[in-house]
Amino acid sequence: MYKKHEIGKWGESIVCQYLESENYDIVERNFDCKQGEIDIVAFDKNKKELVFIEVKTRTNYNYGSPAEAVNLPKQKHIYMAAKYYIYLNKIKDVFFRFDVIEVYTKNNMCRINHIKQVF
Repeated sequence: MYKKHEIGKWGESIVCQYLESENYDIVERNFDCKQGEIDIVAFDKNKKELVFIEVKTRTNYNYGSPAEAVNLPKQKHIYMAAKYYIYLNKIKDVFFRFDVIEVYTKNNMCRINHIKQVF
């Protein structure tokens, strides 16, 4: 289990670097509340949108694509956590969206697939 957690955290770090290179500001990482958890909260400076991002890192396709793991119950938890995040930070008049970013890693190489506006 620890190895899986380590790979996930590595994937999140890679995604933060990717997002910064794509003109996003990282607002927060690993926002956690009783409603759920959000891996990354970022601001898309091009579209002027707050983005709640779920990162899924995989080393193989044994269980399908990483985005498939973001099922309806997981989406509900992310949505509820985002709602609480917006309330807690008194965010108003800002568009927001939910993205999934898949990180495939093998032999110290990685590929990123950014899926925008997932739900």
